[in-house]
Amino acid sequence: LPYLRREFRVEKPVRSARLRASALGMYEPWLNGERVGDAWLAPGWTDYRVRVHAQTIDVTDALRRGENVVGFMVGPGWYAGRAGLFHAREFYGSVPGVLAQLDITYEDGTTTRVVSDASWERHDGPMIVSDIMDGEVYDARGEVPGWCTPGAGLDKGDGWSAVTTRAESVVIEPPPDLPVRVLERLPAKSARMVAPGRWVFDLGQNMVGVARIRVEGEAGRVVTLRHAEMLNPDGSLYLENLRGAAATDSYVCRGGGEETWSPRFTFHGFRYVEVSGLESAPEVGAVEGLVLGSDLPPTGEFECSDARLNRLYSNIVWGLRGNYVSIPTDCPQRDERMGWMGDAQAFIPTAARVANVAPFMSKWMVDVRDAQRADGAHADVAPVMKGLSYGTPAWADAGVIVPWTVYEVYGDRRVLEANIDSMRAWVEWCRGHSTGLIRDKDRGNDYGDWLSIEADTPKDLIGTAYFARSADLLARSYDVLGRAEEAARYRGVFEEVRRAFAARFVAADGTVANGTQTSYLLAVAFDLVPSERRELAMGHLMRDLEARGWRLSTGFIGVGLLLPTLDDAGHPDAAYRLLMQDEFPSWLFSVKHGATTIWERWNGWTPDKGMNDPGMNSFNHYALGSCGEWLFTGVGGIRADEPGFGRCTIRPRLGGGLAWARASVRTVRGKIGTAWRVRDGRVTLQVSIPANVTATVHVPTADPGSVREGGAPIDRVAGVRVVGREEGVLVLEV
Repeated sequence: LPYLRREFRVEKPVRSARLRASALGMYEPWLNGERVGDAWLAPGWTDYRVRVHAQTIDVTDALRRGENVVGFMVGPGWYAGRAGLFHAREFYGSVPGVLAQLDITYEDGTTTRVVSDASWERHDGPMIVSDIMDGEVYDARGEVPGWCTPGAGLDKGDGWSAVTTRAESVVIEPPPDLPVRVLERLPAKSARMVAPGRWVFDLGQNMVGVARIRVEGEAGRVVTLRHAEMLNPDGSLYLENLRGAAATDSYVCRGGGEETWSPRFTFHGFRYVEVSGLESAPEVGAVEGLVLGSDLPPTGEFECSDARLNRLYSNIVWGLRGNYVSIPTDCPQRDERMGWMGDAQAFIPTAARVANVAPFMSKWMVDVRDAQRADGAHADVAPVMKGLSYGTPAWADAGVIVPWTVYEVYGDRRVLEANIDSMRAWVEWCRGHSTGLIRDKDRGNDYGDWLSIEADTPKDLIGTAYFARSADLLARSYDVLGRAEEAARYRGVFEEVRRAFAARFVAADGTVANGTQTSYLLAVAFDLVPSERRELAMGHLMRDLEARGWRLSTGFIGVGLLLPTLDDAGHPDAAYRLLMQDEFPSWLFSVKHGATTIWERWNGWTPDKGMNDPGMNSFNHYALGSCGEWLFTGVGGIRADEPGFGRCTIRPRLGGGLAWARASVRTVRGKIGTAWRVRDGRVTLQVSIPANVTATVHVPTADPGSVREGGAPIDRVAGVRVVGREEGVLVLEV
């Protein structure tokens, strides 16, 4: 893989300079001997046949008077390397390329532009192999000192030759999201020799990114790094679940002293790094992890008196960081890593509270629209990849659910404006591929309630429920956009599907289909059960949970609905019993067994059977972490009453054996926070509400006279108004 360079001169004082760059593949920009910008894996993953992003870097301070050199390193990335399932290579193209434009504005107002054209030079570089899934091979003996440094005396006789240029017909546009960056550095916590010459370093956290090593060896010594999430009983790397991903990096030493290196155009999912080829036993500090992920400013905080829940929340956060890499991907360790739509829609209510994902999801929804077929069917994944289907219930419905959820949390109607036509096309596709409004045909790969536990929810029920949900949200979206006629039309569609669902799946006694937890959750949460049978349906769900010993059976489709639906139906105690359960299957089962991220399977590992099927067993896969929403809305009690949190409800659910909890969400209007503590029969509730936000606060007490604010009776405090009383609750407006 080549070095690319171009010399140019600067003869006048510079006011500003901007380097705009993109690639079919991945690029790393250099100027005058230094790497510029802090983006990794740029320009990010899009459907390169349709559009590619171009970043802008301020390089004003990097220029100098006289001779200058701009340079690039470039790799295949998603464009020409392996991407997606089925060992797809060169899905978009076969040869990577870079596009660059350096705009210089001088103090006198004149300008100069340096562009990527036939005047550039190339030279074979030290990167021998680069692939996202397989890793990199870097031979430091092939480095060209001064390759991007002015006055280095390089000429075509030193192996430099003319570049090859080509034209591509593709939309080039600025990215709406923040780039992938190094989010954190994790030094290794321990190292042990597991076989002669093989050392395993433990970073203490399952992460996504690359390892940086410090080595010393003679020229030509090959140091090899292999990566894994788990260990075998003998302490060696557990590699079977990587499937066809080599996840191996190799560094060939240049010799002459200590050398530091990390790969550029790959990433791995790992906690453990095996290093071989060293001359002698390494220090623990010889390896550190560079955590890579899309830069998503954190917005949520959660902590409570139970260390297990704190670990669960940390696992959810790390799952988001590791799987939101340019797109909402999955399983960053194996040969897959695609933008699965079903996972994304299940997790978006949690993600939007943990971090500011609005720009990230705005970008990804462009990928979703690019992947949508002309007939309105959405793909299983976005960007679309080889071998996947269209029209799969709950996966394709992400094209409606994600924009609506982003609007609900951030209050920005532009996400609806951008996606409304795509949303309508999908709902119409569902209507045209149903029989009597029951989604009984053309359901793509029909994954069902993926990875549920001995509870197979009927797939026509799932399809019909999500058809209704998408029609409902489409109608609401038209209302927001002031398009009343279309809103009324799709409210009608929703009501028709609702009636068809009830007639087909809801019995007179409130039983829903075959009685799985997900059957009840979809029916109740999506308002598909006739009102007179709603309590009956919830009763059946409660009995199922009790019969299972307060364990869940839901897969990807039902898991995020479980706790909020129980809470909304008046059963927060049941939600707590599920949340605090640590026997299989439960959220805390993996925590009890040392997980530092969310597992793909409830039983990814069990004490009696060990590792699950390595054909599909990721230990970093965020979908089952969808319970995180209720940590904020239930335990913390922070709920939006209108999009963007202009009005909110504060109703923390005390229980679960917790002595205290605190949660906050940094909304577009400011930070909304709660903290509660129960001690000696006394409840202390702290509430933080930003300016121009009105909150309805539910204080858990049957005695209004017992409530004090700042030591004063509540009815004498300015800015606090008693607005009602419910059973065991005093309702205030703040």
